[in-house]
Amino acid sequence: MIRRPRRNRQNEVIRNMVQETSLTLNDFIFPLFIIEGQNKRVEVASMPGINRFSIDTLLEEIASCVDLGVKAFAPFASIPEQLKDKYATDSHNPDGLYARAIREVKRNFPEVVLMTDVAMDPYSSDGHDGIVEGGEILNDETLEVLGKMALTQAQAGADIVGPSDMMDGRVAHIRRVLDENGYHKVGIMSYTAKYASAFYGPFRDALDSAPKKGDKKTYQMNPANSREALIEAELDIAEGADFLMVKPALAYLDIIKALHDNSHLPIAAYNVSGEYAMVKAAAEKGWLDGEKAMLESLLSIKRAGADVILSYFAKEYAQFLRK
Repeated sequence: MIRRPRRNRQNEVIRNMVQETSLTLNDFIFPLFIIEGQNKRVEVASMPGINRFSIDTLLEEIASCVDLGVKAFAPFASIPEQLKDKYATDSHNPDGLYARAIREVKRNFPEVVLMTDVAMDPYSSDGHDGIVEGGEILNDETLEVLGKMALTQAQAGADIVGPSDMMDGRVAHIRRVLDENGYHKVGIMSYTAKYASAFYGPFRDALDSAPKKGDKKTYQMNPANSREALIEAELDIAEGADFLMVKPALAYLDIIKALHDNSHLPIAAYNVSGEYAMVKAAAEKGWLDGEKAMLESLLSIKRAGADVILSYFAKEYAQFLRK
């Protein structure tokens, strides 16, 4: 035999030398959950190791992450039920929990990057990403709320806003609102291909943001479709997106690759709560090695073409690198 591929696998030095894909902390954004109160750190039952933080403990958590080398975060707010309404009014309240948290993080850690969430569901009494009328999700009327939300987040200090709602035309509307108000430097990481997935369950537990009626299939994408993701990407690029995101990640590696191969924009992938919870649950049962499964999963997302990975494993991966 002239060709023996095993020659390049025979020891660790050679394996590392020819390794095609590498993960660094620069690849990660760490999602964090925020709640009202003081000195609160409440574990999410379905996401072992992940907590909901009051603003004071959030700052402590970010400090520990920064010490490990994690410098980018995606906060999500859990809003008390009494503050939710049909039009998600609290989503653009400059004195609300989310805006206060953003301001405090940027005041204490001006060097970190905050990617914020633009969607109505955590603030909506209906639990949907858009305004609901007669069982229908209204697209164009929802854009006005999303624009106000993005502007409030930018004013509070957001570096990147992340419209996760999947309304048509929202990237263009948000870009126009930001630019008209002087926030030209604030980027948009569009949830370009956000699928109607079963893997979001633990996240909705963390924020209590599940729809009160119906589902999200009229705006989130059908898991059976791949070409449709290219249509969404083409629109987001034309409307001014700075990043394109695929969500979830592991069940949609082909979509990550498709966007990577068909766009010059950076591609992000959201390694979602259900993907995290599966690994943690199996590891607790002793059915697999949790650390090795984490590393393999994250590497597969990067290998598929993701430039940025939103993952609940981000801090754990940073701790792994310190070993």
